[in-house]
Amino acid sequence: MRYAKPTSAAEASALLAGETGVTRVLAGGTDVLVQMKAGMVEPDLVVDIKAIPGIRDILAEAGGFRVGAAVAGAELKAHAGLRAMWPGVVEAANLIGSTQVQGRCTMAGNLCNASPAADSVPALVAADAAARVQGPNGTRDVPVLAVPAGPGKTTLAKGEFITSIFLPARPANASDAYLRFIPRTEMDIAVASAGVSLVLDGSGKVTSARVALGAVAPTVRLVEAAAAAIVGTRLDEAALTALAAAASAACSPIDDKRGTVQFRTHVAGVLARRAAIIALNRAGGMK
Repeated sequence: MRYAKPTSAAEASALLAGETGVTRVLAGGTDVLVQMKAGMVEPDLVVDIKAIPGIRDILAEAGGFRVGAAVAGAELKAHAGLRAMWPGVVEAANLIGSTQVQGRCTMAGNLCNASPAADSVPALVAADAAARVQGPNGTRDVPVLAVPAGPGKTTLAKGEFITSIFLPARPANASDAYLRFIPRTEMDIAVASAGVSLVLDGSGKVTSARVALGAVAPTVRLVEAAAAAIVGTRLDEAALTALAAAASAACSPIDDKRGTVQFRTHVAGVLARRAAIIALNRAGGMK
C-alpha cells in the first residue's frame, strides 16, 4: 500500500486517477481506517487530503457557508454562524459516532461512505446542499442528493473526490431540523430518519419546504409530495397528517432484525412530522 499527502486538489485528483488499483481518500478516516482494519478493503493507494489548502476551513460564501471536506463534526458544532443558519445539518452531523469520533468524522466522508442510514445526508439534502467535486478535468458542483448511487456506491468518477460542501444562504424566518430513530440511546445507526427545511412568510405560513428521508431506501430520498403537503399551510393538523402520509408513502425500506418494512415506513412519517414542527418553531412559527 502507498500513502500520499498531496498539497493541492489537482495533485490529489491526478494521483487517484493514475492508480490502477484500489484507492481510498483519507479525510477524517473514521470509515476507511475501520474498514481497512476489519479487512473489508485493502487499498493500493491512500490519498490523505488534509494538507490541501481550504480543506479544513468553514468559510462564508454568497450568504451561506462552504465547509471543507476535512472539517470535523466537532468543528461544525463550534461554529456559531453555521449552527445558527443550519441547526439541523449541524445536529445531524453531530450524531455520527462518539464524542471521540466527532473530533475526526466529516460530512464529506459520511456522504461518500454512501450508507443509506448516514445521518448527515438527509439533512444536507433537505438543505439543498451541493458538493464541490475535483476531478481530472477540473471542478464541478453536484447536488448532494446526486452523489449516492446505492449502498456503498457513489456517482463520483475515477479520480474525483469532494473538496467541500456548500450550504446556501437562507432568508429570515427559515430553519431546519433532523431526527432519527435508533434502538439505543446513542452510538447506533438510523433505522429511519428525516430532515426537514422550511421557509415561512411573515404570517407564519410555509412558503417553501424540503423533506428528505434516510434509511428507508437504497439512497436518501427527497420527498416532494411531503413538501407540497405543507406549503401554503401553517402546519395545522391536516397538513402534518398529509406530510406524514406522503413521507411514509415514499419509503421502500428493507426488512431486517433492526426494523421491519412496516415499522420503518410508519416511523419515517412520524419523524418527518416531528422534524417539521421543530423546524417551524426554529423559524419563528407559532406551532
